[in-house]
Amino acid sequence: MGSYLNNSFFACGLILLFCLGCQEKAEQKDTEVDAKPELVMYQPSEMANLMNAMYAYNLQLKQQIIDGEVPASMPLDLMKLHSAEMSNGHQRTAVWNNFVNVFIESQQSVVDTLSNIQLKERYNAAINNCLACHKTECTGPIPKIKKLLIQ
Repeated sequence: MGSYLNNSFFACGLILLFCLGCQEKAEQKDTEVDAKPELVMYQPSEMANLMNAMYAYNLQLKQQIIDGEVPASMPLDLMKLHSAEMSNGHQRTAVWNNFVNVFIESQQSVVDTLSNIQLKERYNAAINNCLACHKTECTGPIPKIKKLLIQ
């Protein structure tokens, strides 16, 4: 009978050690889950949002011109280009300021109903001004901007 009790205590001890080991592994998994870095959602700058709005506007404008419609107004405040917060690492330079002024004039000329220049030419000139600036300042969106040109 003594050997039976020893075996029972031994078996209970093994079961107890096994349960404690499982509990430690579960606690380790909980801390591993907590240790993952928190994901940070990308927040575009004010300038990036403005550029995206200009892209959407020009895409719509392109379709209107292709459909034979004449745009009558400019819904965007292009003067915000002078004050919008830039993306990290970017600053306004003299070159950038020159491009912005030319771009604003060319974009406004697209909706100029008194112009003698064909609408398609005025529109493509505005888009080419975008491309010229982006070739010197921020090259990433060039392929996307090229899609705005009317062939």
